[in-house]
Amino acid sequence: MPVNTRSRRPDRTVRQTALALALAWTLVLAAGLPDSRVLAASLNLGDPFDTHALVAPDHASPWNAPAAPSACSLQPPAGQAWTLEQVVNRALCANPQTREAWANARAQAAKLGASKSQYLPSLTISGTASRSHSTTGSGGFFQIPVQNQFNPTVTINYLLFDFGARSAAVSNARESLLAADWTQNATLQSVMLSAVQAYYQTFASEQAAQAAVASEKSTRQAYDAALYRKKVGAAALADVLQARTAWSQAVLNRQKAQGQVRVAEGNLANVLGFDADTAVRLAPPALRAPSSGETRNVHRLIEAAKRARPDLAAAEAQVKASAAGVRQARANGLPTFNLFASNGYNYSSVVNTSRDWAVGLSVNVPLFTGFGDTYRVRAAREQLASQQAARDKLEQQVTLEVWRAYQNLRTARDTYTSSTDLLASATEAEKVALGRYKAGAGSILDLLNAEASLANARLQHVQAQYNWYSSRAALAQAMGRLQPNGTAGAPAARP
Repeated sequence: MPVNTRSRRPDRTVRQTALALALAWTLVLAAGLPDSRVLAASLNLGDPFDTHALVAPDHASPWNAPAAPSACSLQPPAGQAWTLEQVVNRALCANPQTREAWANARAQAAKLGASKSQYLPSLTISGTASRSHSTTGSGGFFQIPVQNQFNPTVTINYLLFDFGARSAAVSNARESLLAADWTQNATLQSVMLSAVQAYYQTFASEQAAQAAVASEKSTRQAYDAALYRKKVGAAALADVLQARTAWSQAVLNRQKAQGQVRVAEGNLANVLGFDADTAVRLAPPALRAPSSGETRNVHRLIEAAKRARPDLAAAEAQVKASAAGVRQARANGLPTFNLFASNGYNYSSVVNTSRDWAVGLSVNVPLFTGFGDTYRVRAAREQLASQQAARDKLEQQVTLEVWRAYQNLRTARDTYTSSTDLLASATEAEKVALGRYKAGAGSILDLLNAEASLANARLQHVQAQYNWYSSRAALAQAMGRLQPNGTAGAPAARP
């Protein structure tokens, strides 16, 4: 016959435990809902270790720069021309490279938080609820009544000692974060240089097109003079044909130069994050002649670049991260000591309730792992050696880049001076040759040669003028000091 057992209700402890379970489950379910974000923000649950403070506030700012307004808010009003600084800021905000580098840094910051979490205990709440019924004997002679069971358990586990594995993991994550931050700074420098060069290249192309128009006009004058002289019988048909050939070549050069202007404008629009066919009106730069004091001792520039280059700082951080990885790999093969505690409550509607708790210390000693730890340590050491070699290689590359940029700037300064003198002399020579030919004292070859020299002098002068500005920006970028206005700023501070 059925066993008559009095139904019992859970006491206050059971209700409290159930309430705790319900609350925990509600928080888990709400983790993906918008309202849970408000709660997480108010409790700083999204970043309790404040790791995002080690990352730039936005993707267009260097992570170690002083607090300043976001570059993305410094856009020109509608209808106004874009200055160089506004072009650079727009490029920093629109270029996907900066967003990618910033996202990588924030992801590495989250990994740093995950490594720090190993210093905190883990708390687990588990429980089961069941309803069961069973019968025994032939024909169900003996029956156990329906049984309701509820078993909540709280378990805490804390790693006491692990021979430095957690510390090495945190060091690895921290140095990797610094590497990601410096990589973001290097990306900003690269994008700024692209924007500066696109800005100056647009004006250089426009000036080159204007020089081509002037050359076309000069050759047309020579062609008209040859036609006039042939008409009055003072020149042969060969003069007319040669002048016409030179004029046709000048027309072709002008068409090519105007095509280069359109290409430069499309490249600038692309750098700014617009479609290539978007028209961008630029404010012209305040041009000035290069001065001899723009360059300094190249050795001091190289040493300054070694201190300020963000990619070199990132490589150094990667070396330190790999060194921490070696320590972590070694510690992972050593014993660990854990403190644990648990408290459980077993409620049943049929049998008596029970409580159980446990406190203890566990030791985990890896005796043999199939030589896995040995190879992991070896791999970590070789990774460290690889990172050290990569750092040294980059340091040599930085030295070469600064040397090249320095020499290119000196060359641009010297060629600007020479091109100015060349343009002045070529202009006078063309005027004299044209006057002599019109007066019948010179040949058509002398005139055409003078006009070709003038066209070449115009083009070289334009290129030299803007090459100097681009070379200044390239040297600043090679030193890791390029600013949004295209000049070199103070060296980047290292933490």
